[in-house]
Amino acid sequence: MQILTTESASTVLLAEIRALLDGAFDGDFAEADWEHTLGGVHVLVRDGAEVVGHAAAVTRAFDVGPRSIRVGYVEGVATSARRRHEGFGSRTMSAVGDVVASRYEFGALSTGAHGFYEQLGWERWRGPTYVRAKGRRTRTPDEDDGIMVLRRAAGSEVDLASPITCEERPGDDW
Repeated sequence: MQILTTESASTVLLAEIRALLDGAFDGDFAEADWEHTLGGVHVLVRDGAEVVGHAAAVTRAFDVGPRSIRVGYVEGVATSARRRHEGFGSRTMSAVGDVVASRYEFGALSTGAHGFYEQLGWERWRGPTYVRAKGRRTRTPDEDDGIMVLRRAAGSEVDLASPITCEERPGDDW
């Protein structure tokens, strides 16, 4: 297990992480997805020298109801395609959960793989989702069932049925 910031990662290591993500997503990991993965804390799981698991927690500000909350948004979750179902993904997400708990009010991510994350303590967001662009909030109903959160001590009082809003960004907002 290795935990490091983007700034402390070498160019070679970042290239290895990018290759893992490209392979895990069958080439469907866009440049905007990569940019979303950078700038935070990376969790790497290795088998020998090979990186076989990765997840990053990056800082985002969400509005939950009337409150602005500092969130550890999880990006770039991947396990080597040839090493899936060996526990590397669970180890990676457990460690990124610890990063989230130590640095943020709660964690969030967007996924269609609810069962995997639920077994690790993540919960589905039940409230409506929005994106804020140029000071205007727009409803994102297609995201309503895809947002999951990890509540730890500071975020345990968050009402999962409240409206949640993120800032617009290049690529996928969520």
